Amino acid sequence: MRRYALELFDRSFAVTYLLEAVAILVGLAGVAATMSAQTIARTREFGMLRHIGVSKRQIIAMLASEGALLGLVGGIAGIALGGIMAQVLVHVINPQSFNWTMATRVPWGIVVSVAGALVIAAAGTATLAGRRAIAADAVRVVREDW
Repeated sequence: MRRYALELFDRSFAVTYLLEAVAILVGLAGVAATMSAQTIARTREFGMLRHIGVSKRQIIAMLASEGALLGLVGGIAGIALGGIMAQVLVHVINPQSFNWTMATRVPWGIVVSVAGALVIAAAGTATLAGRRAIAADAVRVVREDW
């Protein structure tokens, strides 16, 4: 009976990990949409920066750092809010609904590696979104602003 119950829990947690992966992909799609919209809106700014001597590589590096920062803030907020929600579920909902609780064990290695992958993916997404915004000729982009 115990083994059957543990198998059920393992299956439910497998679904949880699948939902976690889907949430990460949705978050990355949000980062991509945000960075794309932001870079399109800032095309003239990038043209002016290029006009005064900033290279395309420097602008891409700036966008990558902005994306990484956005991913880092999102990762920290997600870890904090997820941890709070987990504690409420384990220590409030479970005792009230199922009359049991369990000890919390955080897999820090997995949490840190997923957060790091999120930061890297957000930086890469921002870089890809920024390449199109800086592809236009700097003089033409600045002229459009007049």
